[in-house]
Amino acid sequence: MKIFNSLTKKKETFIPRVHKKIDLYVCGMTVYDDIHIGHARTFINFDAIIKFLRFAGWEVNYIRNITDIDDKIIEAAREAKISALDLSRKYINEMHKDFDSLGMMRPNKEPKVSDHINEIIEMIKTLENKGYAYSKEDSDVYFDVIKFKEYGKLSNRTLNQIESAERIDIDLNKNHEADFVLWKKDTLGITWPSPWGQGRPGWHIECSAMSMKYLGEEFDIHGGGLDLKFPHHENEIAQSRCATNKNFASYWMHTGPLRIFEKKMSKSLKNFLTVKDVLKNFHPEVLRLFFLLTHYRSPISYSEEGLRKAKIILDKLYNLFENEKVIDRFSKDKTFIDNFFSSMEDDFNTPKAIQLIQNYAQSINQKGEINIEKLSNLKMILNSLGLLEDHPNNYFKYGSIDFLVDEIENFINERAEARKNKNFKLADKIRDDLLEKGILLEDLDGKTIWKKIS
Repeated sequence: MKIFNSLTKKKETFIPRVHKKIDLYVCGMTVYDDIHIGHARTFINFDAIIKFLRFAGWEVNYIRNITDIDDKIIEAAREAKISALDLSRKYINEMHKDFDSLGMMRPNKEPKVSDHINEIIEMIKTLENKGYAYSKEDSDVYFDVIKFKEYGKLSNRTLNQIESAERIDIDLNKNHEADFVLWKKDTLGITWPSPWGQGRPGWHIECSAMSMKYLGEEFDIHGGGLDLKFPHHENEIAQSRCATNKNFASYWMHTGPLRIFEKKMSKSLKNFLTVKDVLKNFHPEVLRLFFLLTHYRSPISYSEEGLRKAKIILDKLYNLFENEKVIDRFSKDKTFIDNFFSSMEDDFNTPKAIQLIQNYAQSINQKGEINIEKLSNLKMILNSLGLLEDHPNNYFKYGSIDFLVDEIENFINERAEARKNKNFKLADKIRDDLLEKGILLEDLDGKTIWKKIS
């Protein structure tokens, strides 16, 4: 298996620290609002990757943190006139609802910053004792980037480039512009006592402390969105290696950005769509397939047209299973299975894997007869990516419609009565009126079923 390593900027053969076991840490959500589909892009991609790895026989220990202490959370809590932890608890619940609705697995552990203050303080003390952390009178505690010679390797930046960049906030307490906060001294908001005074952790230190607690000082893969590459992941590498003299993460994986109106989707730009917004009209697997049709490292532009194209593909796949039962085993269709595995083991090339799946699906229905063994292969492969996990009846009836289900059934019965009385004009009118409202009627084996269409 090959993985593109963001640290070395090349595709490398993956060598786990322990045979057939992968320790994986993904930077999670900062919980102060509903998640948007830019966030979902990262987490759905990693969800599909982990599902495939487990399907392929790997034991994956998946850790994804929650940032429940942050300046944005404190500001949002002030506006809502509730405590920061109450606000974060609210949005942790909303996050889980959204992730569950997207068919995502829960991680093995989901540590929160507020539960790991002691570990964070101990790590800062270690860095201070080794001479990598400093503070001045009544200042925050900073990491001294000049003392870490490889600083900038992940993001391919030099300290001179960082120093010459436009400064937004000038902090005279820093030795270098790139020095970052390990402990923020503060008496407002939510704070904890520490050797440096009352305050709270800086953003970057939390992921180092929590990843090492649950995966050890060295582990296999660290992942997240491309926007975290600098400064967050760069800073994680610096403080972690300096604290332990160990390698930290062996491989770094980054998902590309989701763009809308030619800009990165972002809450700060106010150009985002929440997961809840999209799932009003599109089945969660449509959004998943929309993302998987683009390689996880590539940028992707959001559009409803793109979602509709993904839905057309998914509709065709679900149609194959509408009246068929599958068997829970692979047939001896070695070529398709091997090609699928080869695609996924080449840096998780989901666009190629989906194309293989589409081609294979076309071979299943030959001369009006369904090949059940091939259908079973197809379902197991699709399930390994988190697709085709719903029942066709649920899938085709997903989303908002202009009628109650009982009303649709009444129209179907009225149409059946009209056909029985040879009033085909009325029967056709009922069918056409429903179609205008996005309801497709299909007559199969003497029974009429309905589907919602875009």
